[in-house]
Amino acid sequence: MSLTNKVDMHIHSDNSFDGHHSVILLCEHACLKGVRGIAITDHCEIDSKTMDFRALTLNSYVNSRLAQKVFSGNLIVMQGIELGQAIYNKPLAEKILSEFEYDFVLGSIHNLENMEDFFFLDFKNYSVDDLMRRYFEAELELAQWNQFDSLAHLTYPLRYLVDREDLYLDLKPYQKLIDEILLTLVKNNKALEINTSGLFMKMHSTLPDAPVVRRFKELGGKYITVGSDSHYADRIGNGIEEGMQLAKQCGFDFITIYHKREPVMIPIED
Repeated sequence: MSLTNKVDMHIHSDNSFDGHHSVILLCEHACLKGVRGIAITDHCEIDSKTMDFRALTLNSYVNSRLAQKVFSGNLIVMQGIELGQAIYNKPLAEKILSEFEYDFVLGSIHNLENMEDFFFLDFKNYSVDDLMRRYFEAELELAQWNQFDSLAHLTYPLRYLVDREDLYLDLKPYQKLIDEILLTLVKNNKALEINTSGLFMKMHSTLPDAPVVRRFKELGGKYITVGSDSHYADRIGNGIEEGMQLAKQCGFDFITIYHKREPVMIPIED
């Protein structure tokens, strides 16, 4: 596989509350690692009661635009955003999207309404089945909202169920909901993200994993994005080749990048 086609569509700078490095440093590391392009997708958690996401979102946009100019000809830099929990305040989410000319919008759910991020939950205090069912129902509502380009880490809670509880969940009870989500993406010409962060965690798999990606293809899915979900400069591009290979194994010949919210398909192999 040619490294010239290696693109990381999910990266966080220090304009994310949990990011660590500047956009410029991220771009420098991407160039050093032979990455062709990156999307800066800083967090915008719509339901946050404490985060000053408006200022961070503006900073991220300005920093990304500057990086586009600085690295022009050497690195494709896409101005993006990871819009978290948009369905809990759709008017605000839509207002933010109207204020900036993004290349790429990731849609994600990190928590159920009025609850903490799954990262913080003590799963012993909850019915995991209830949490997962409500989570996929929220993902379906997000897919139906349809104001994003790619649906991020569809199986996000599994990161922490496996990492902390050693619980490898069978997704069959939720297959009908998952199919509804995937069919909605297909209908709306949206992408499914292969998030490679799980490859470097206890679960050792992408989010979602191969069966879900393959099912997306079976249902008519066309667009796949691959992202490391990196919050550190030295982790940019981690797992991207593996994610591209997985996409190929599941029947996709192209991955997708975005320019001004329009999909651009590039071959997985030259």
